[in-house]
Amino acid sequence: MELSGPYEPKQVEGKIYKLWEDSGFFNPDKLPKRHKKPFTIIMPPTNANGSLHAGHGLVLTIEDIITRYKRMRGFKALWLPGLDHAGFETQVVYEKKLEKEGKSRFKMNPEELYKEILDFTLNNKKNIEEQTKKIGSSCDWSREKFTLDKNIIKIVYSTFEKLYNDGLIYRDKKIINWCSKHQTSLSDLETNDVDQIDKLYYLKYGPFTITTTRPETKFGDKYIVMHPKDKRYKEYKNGQKIELEWINGSVITTFIKDELIDMNFGTGVMTITPWHDAIDFNIAQNHKLEKEQIIDFYGRLLPIAGEFGGMKITEAREKIIEKLSTKGLLVKIDENYKHTVKTCYKCGTLIEPQIKKQWFIKMKPLAAEAIKIIEKNKINFIPKYYKKISLHWLKNIIDWNISRQIVWGIPIPAKICENCQIELIDTENKITKCKKCGNLLIKESDTFDTWFSSGQWPFAALNYPNSKDYKKFYPTDVMETAGEIIFFWVMRMIMLGSYITKKIPFKNVYLHGLILDAQGKKMSKSKGNVINPLDLTNKYGTDAFRIGLIIGNTPGTSLALDENRIRGYRNFANKIWNASRFVLTNLNDYNANKEIKLLPKDKKILKNLNKLSKETTKLMDEFKFYSAAEKVYHYFWHTFCDKIIEESKERLNSQDKKEKQSAQYLLLEILTTNLKLLHPFMPFITEEIYQQIPLKNKKKCIMVEEWPQG
Repeated sequence: MELSGPYEPKQVEGKIYKLWEDSGFFNPDKLPKRHKKPFTIIMPPTNANGSLHAGHGLVLTIEDIITRYKRMRGFKALWLPGLDHAGFETQVVYEKKLEKEGKSRFKMNPEELYKEILDFTLNNKKNIEEQTKKIGSSCDWSREKFTLDKNIIKIVYSTFEKLYNDGLIYRDKKIINWCSKHQTSLSDLETNDVDQIDKLYYLKYGPFTITTTRPETKFGDKYIVMHPKDKRYKEYKNGQKIELEWINGSVITTFIKDELIDMNFGTGVMTITPWHDAIDFNIAQNHKLEKEQIIDFYGRLLPIAGEFGGMKITEAREKIIEKLSTKGLLVKIDENYKHTVKTCYKCGTLIEPQIKKQWFIKMKPLAAEAIKIIEKNKINFIPKYYKKISLHWLKNIIDWNISRQIVWGIPIPAKICENCQIELIDTENKITKCKKCGNLLIKESDTFDTWFSSGQWPFAALNYPNSKDYKKFYPTDVMETAGEIIFFWVMRMIMLGSYITKKIPFKNVYLHGLILDAQGKKMSKSKGNVINPLDLTNKYGTDAFRIGLIIGNTPGTSLALDENRIRGYRNFANKIWNASRFVLTNLNDYNANKEIKLLPKDKKILKNLNKLSKETTKLMDEFKFYSAAEKVYHYFWHTFCDKIIEESKERLNSQDKKEKQSAQYLLLEILTTNLKLLHPFMPFITEEIYQQIPLKNKKKCIMVEEWPQG
């Protein structure tokens, strides 16, 4: 019973992970008989388009802590792993790869591009699986899912069809967010609001002065809008027309009265460009006005711009202002106008609103059910303030554009009849002709927003509706993910999950913050400050990395990851090893099966140990892993090592047999209990030591030992 030499994580971790895999205990169906009540975590599917970063390390660590704890508590714990094809995100990553090779996806055959991205994704998938194992993840690999698995796609199609049949999905020509670089529409959540300083132009429009930051959109302006209660313009009647001089000659403009106008902004009047502005589009819809496209989908002006046609909008802007100035239509320029613009969240390109036929989900009916669920506290949010944030978003929700003009993803299973202007859902890809007119149907070329498929992840991953897994493990117990995707993903899982299954998808939502660099800055590849977790685990050991991510890391807050922090916890791992070696070295004549009579002073110490176990259990049940880990850390280092071990040295050399045996029992009991309490946080070193210690009724692995509850 001896631990030889110093602790060497590299020599231990691979061997221990194999021990776990060979045990079969990652699979809840193979756990010992005492594990009865199901407990489920569905892993947020990692984007299979690169390597793990520090944020993934945190996700895997927290979820593994929860799973190992529940497994030790006797639950039939399932942690189901998965990977995400990640649609637009993966295609963006692959486009960057193509750019470096001097290629463009727009010049590639769609089938060829899809095949290349699939190969790229599957290679990354294997890599990420291996990296996930290196973090110590005790997930059930036999149940692993991929968002492009056939059964997942079948469930996604079934949901789409049900939404359509229930009147909650529609295809319409509406204004959408358009990224001219990536040539796809984006949902509102996939755009960033960026503060920007631009020029604000005051222009003479007949008898009025209008303001704009975008003179390039003004070629189609033929409506001037004012608030119906604005007394300054009461002489102008709704529908009244006047002729005036504009950029490329005279135009006839119509007066529109609408309450969407802000009377206090500028002069209280504005011209509208319905094709390229959401507010203008809504006004045009309200009054059944014409809409004309001014800018094409590549960000160039169309022939309506006359001499400026074909120019990029950034090139044309100043030239248009020069012409307006020459015609005496420029009043003044505010050089420092601060306003908010929308950009693509992946490339930073300014969003160009466009009108395009897309597939939308009516979100208000789905949100209404989610609001009831959250208001009735059927789902517990950690931290609590996310409940209020979620309700505010749900109560102000807008329809969701789920169409993406990209190759990579799950195709929308629909066919279009251009003659009848109708669409048909065709999940089996069998319908060829329109039942109404007999014309050949055109297959929809768009793919689903990846959040539509991943929004069904909890029930889809469990093979809804008839599988044993779905019936046993759904609803799931914990959804752990980043707070920054609360709307992207968590709310959509609640809405789609409750809509399809009529049950909540999970009972608890644990939302962690961002992992920042040592200077507290957000990690990004462009900044060159992304931390690969495997660099740190190779250097300091996985256990040091894991507990270093947890102690002091409260839910919902960001953590600055300093390498010195991980180095410090490597010292703790060494402390555990050395203390364990001391205890085991002094057990050579110890008989684990013999009844030991404890001395009163040792009973008192064990009473305090029980108190530690009880307090730690309470913290774990409250999801306060940061406090639980810190409590055990301090006990082990400052109470066990600094005091109890030091005070036992003389007793272990005592000629008094009762004194020595009581001390041996005490040290072994404290060590064993601490190894169990530390196991969810530091699984490798605790398992390695556990395999060496002499115990009565010893289990095959510490991960199926009974948790010490005090």
